[in-house]
Amino acid sequence: MLPFFNKAQQTLNSTANADFIAPLVLRLYLVPILWMAGTKKYASFDSTVEWFGNSEWGLGLPFPTLLALLVTSVEIIGAIFLLFGFAVRWISIPLIFTMIGAALSVHWKNGWLAIAEPNGFFANERTMEAATRLAKVKEILHTHGNYEWLTEHGSVVILNNGIEFAATYTLMLLVLLFIGGGRYLSIDYWLVRKFIN
Repeated sequence: MLPFFNKAQQTLNSTANADFIAPLVLRLYLVPILWMAGTKKYASFDSTVEWFGNSEWGLGLPFPTLLALLVTSVEIIGAIFLLFGFAVRWISIPLIFTMIGAALSVHWKNGWLAIAEPNGFFANERTMEAATRLAKVKEILHTHGNYEWLTEHGSVVILNNGIEFAATYTLMLLVLLFIGGGRYLSIDYWLVRKFIN
């Protein structure tokens, strides 16, 4: 039995030869998320500034124009840098702060879950109330719509907008901060080889 486990361990250890895939996958996963978030803010920049600054229905943040400009720029530039694997560790720092800022200012009050789910460890009063509303939405769709067609490509859900996604992106960026853009398929790798080694 021991030779089998030794052979299995050697096989697992050989995956280190392809360790550049992990940071590449993290980078490529984050690129469209950051790009869409940043370009959406840029396309409606005045509305973004108003949402950042308005204390009645927005975030009520100080210096809304400056913060909107910084967040928008970091997300767009971050997407480009991550795509090419350029300055990955450096850009991860402001992106981590952006995600933490979003989690605390936008999502925190909604709890953990991104999608309202009435069961499980992270369910709270808000998500339990959402279940009642979701049942009503489904009832309306069954009665007045073609429910099978509407749900053919996905279930009807209620967005909870909790910190789940922001926390996940923060952890992914933290990994990139520690390991960098990865070997071979990042500009950082080739710059280090040329100028530092």
